[in-house]
Amino acid sequence: MIIIHAGMQVNPERRVQFLAEVKELVAATHKEEGNLSYELYEQAGQENAFMMIETWRDGEAYAAHNASSHFTAFAGKAAEFLTAPLDVKVFNGELVSK
Repeated sequence: MIIIHAGMQVNPERRVQFLAEVKELVAATHKEEGNLSYELYEQAGQENAFMMIETWRDGEAYAAHNASSHFTAFAGKAAEFLTAPLDVKVFNGELVSK
């Protein structure tokens, strides 16, 4: 299982546009084969700081997502929204208990 934490610092002037674009990205990603979860959270105590928490079945599913039209379209617009580089951390995880 692949777990991704993608931190994003959003320009306050572009917040509404960012949220509209990311809503479409999340909806399309939920339909992808191999996606176990894909959720956006706003960080408490930090204005306009968001974290996308993703869980993928495997590296192939994650790679397919990165090549998808909805992800590449969003990534192409990211510079319009963000005030700092995307902070991505990739983890290899396993389910400990259910």
